[in-house]
Amino acid sequence: MPRPTSDVQAFEAHAPDAELDDLRARLAAARLPEPETVHRPAPDPRRWDQGVPLADLVDLVNYWRTGYDWRSFEARLNRIGQFRTTIDGIRVHFLHRRSTRTDATPLIITHGWPGSIAEFVDVVDELAEPKDVAAPAFHVVVPSLPGFGYSDKPATTGWGIEKIAAAWVELMGRLGYREFVAHGGDWGGVITTVLGGRFPDHVLGIHTVTPQAPPGLTTDGLTATERAWTEETRDFWGSRRAAYAKQQAARPQTIGYSLVDSPVGLLAWILDKFAEWTDTEDSPFEAISRDRILDDVTLYWLTRTGASAARIYYESHNSLDPELRVDVPSAITVYPRDIEKCPRPWAQQRFRRIVRWTEPGTGGHFPSLEVPEYFVEDLREGLAAVLAAGR
Repeated sequence: MPRPTSDVQAFEAHAPDAELDDLRARLAAARLPEPETVHRPAPDPRRWDQGVPLADLVDLVNYWRTGYDWRSFEARLNRIGQFRTTIDGIRVHFLHRRSTRTDATPLIITHGWPGSIAEFVDVVDELAEPKDVAAPAFHVVVPSLPGFGYSDKPATTGWGIEKIAAAWVELMGRLGYREFVAHGGDWGGVITTVLGGRFPDHVLGIHTVTPQAPPGLTTDGLTATERAWTEETRDFWGSRRAAYAKQQAARPQTIGYSLVDSPVGLLAWILDKFAEWTDTEDSPFEAISRDRILDDVTLYWLTRTGASAARIYYESHNSLDPELRVDVPSAITVYPRDIEKCPRPWAQQRFRRIVRWTEPGTGGHFPSLEVPEYFVEDLREGLAAVLAAGR
């Protein structure tokens, strides 16, 4: 069993009591706007047409202040195992759960925005120590992107998807994993694509829920469903719904002041995306608990990473190399309520060895939180197919 090198240090999360007291005080003193002018009774997704409804936000703010338990989440992180190592001047934080299985395969899982390592705390143990002895097991590594969580905030430009992917190869090598598989969604999916395309000597194969095709492809030959996917994706990026990405790509510092100074502002900014991108009829809490969303938001708040996390859009928005091709075996899952859905014929123009393609009936942008049992099973089966194809 490989051991961490001397460049890897154990890390334990523990927010000072004063920080938690300050959070609760800010929540109690929050100045809120008047209600939205779209009035519809729940359940109705159109209640969210102007953003987070005031009543929903007030309820969640009150729970965050009086009922939510950050210490419980901290303890869960510490039980999994946390570490940091410095790569190119940046301390990178990561969860690392080694399997006891001798046949386990190293796996790196990369989150995106507005997610974090909090997306995966409920699935790490089952991936490392599956209850079904016939299921594949993994040594699971879940890093925090630079500028996110307990990773350092870059002080200079340059930390885009290509540099992050190279840092992940270095990270896995320091853990003794010269070869590994990779999974990701959102920015994590893009970084996973770069890993598969740039580092085939290290990456045995990939699983992504965010496949992105090369630009300039036509809809000729696509099915009606596939054409609808392309239209939905185009409409999303061309509409006001993508304003968050344009703001963070163009002026992350400006929105960053609000995200770091106001917990209510941070909560609303992130909750809006959980609401729109989750496979529900009205509220994200139909699929994801309040605690899980607040784990994510509180991690952003306590680490003061609202601005630094937003900068990944400044660094990398629309920056995936149009010529990049992935020749390692790839498994791809397209969830029905995700914000980007790529038809298989398009995906095949970038991912040259798709060994498994799945289109589940439910799930959105945060499948590890929305449908965790299916997510684990699908990830296992996809990576099993990838590993079998590489033998």
